[in-house]
Amino acid sequence: MLNELLSERNLPLLQTRNEMLELLLREEYGYLPANPDHIEWRSEKARKNFCAGKANDFQVTCTATWGDKQFVFPFHALLPTAPGKYPFFVMINFRPDIPDVYLPAEELIDHGYAVLYLYYRDITADNDDFTDGLAGVLYKDGKRKSADPGKIAMWAWGMHRLLDYAETLDCLNMDRAIAAGHSRLGKTALLAAATDERFYCGHSNDSGCSGAAISRAKIGESVAAICKKFPYWFCENYYKYAENESIMPFDQHYLIASIAPRLVHVSSAIEDKWADPDSEFLACVAASSIYDSNGFICEDRLPIPGDRFHEGRIGYDLRNGTHYFSREDWLNLIAYLKKHE
Repeated sequence: MLNELLSERNLPLLQTRNEMLELLLREEYGYLPANPDHIEWRSEKARKNFCAGKANDFQVTCTATWGDKQFVFPFHALLPTAPGKYPFFVMINFRPDIPDVYLPAEELIDHGYAVLYLYYRDITADNDDFTDGLAGVLYKDGKRKSADPGKIAMWAWGMHRLLDYAETLDCLNMDRAIAAGHSRLGKTALLAAATDERFYCGHSNDSGCSGAAISRAKIGESVAAICKKFPYWFCENYYKYAENESIMPFDQHYLIASIAPRLVHVSSAIEDKWADPDSEFLACVAASSIYDSNGFICEDRLPIPGDRFHEGRIGYDLRNGTHYFSREDWLNLIAYLKKHE
């Protein structure tokens, strides 16, 4: 059944990781900004005894420098107080406050994880202003070339800088860094994991169009719809595929496959038709051949709510509900990670 459904999508064949990333960056997201020549960190302990004394919350300021250009942004580090070397999430989020509806901080600490937490607007605004934040540092007069990064690529760049900071901390296990995000930030988390092999796992929640979901024959949001409403998320080359997905030399299974042989976990919601859970699931199936026999292990059918496919290097969950990042999504992700420890 699944092979027949994929055949109807007429997807391009998988290529090498470098070839797939080149297409995704040049034609969809834009090339990520260059790594800084120099980085400085300033850490301030914002809250002691955070999460009932189980963790401390440090606000960290990053100063990134390229020649005579400089960009400064804050993020948070939630570090367990107990001694140890912890796996950790690099979470890019819609809200600056911690904890919030998308981050069950104490529960993640209880499960043995640390969290590096980035508010996405601290990198650049979620609009078509390319004079704001990192965009304002990169672009003279806010003008871009056709393959220059959109906002998603800039947010992914920010997640990479949090990994740079993690490398300075003895309490974090750099072999167990997980990129996580929801919706447009789920797209960002997958791109961050695809473009930085320091991530052990990339996780997206309801990332949908131009994220985990195949674009060809997708229901709900299309490339045309997303480029019309959010053109600034992508490079300008992407616009030519609006209402013309069939000519794309790639599709979103390339994004998932570019993370191989590392772990990928995708969460979907059955009522999130705009994201299209079937297309997210089929992208996992299509990407699995980049692995050996342990790619995506599932039954030969479309998923139903409650399904948890955790056996392979690609994991997938489908729950009841709509477009939000729930506690259930976090627990499913943790169960998947524990399965592969």
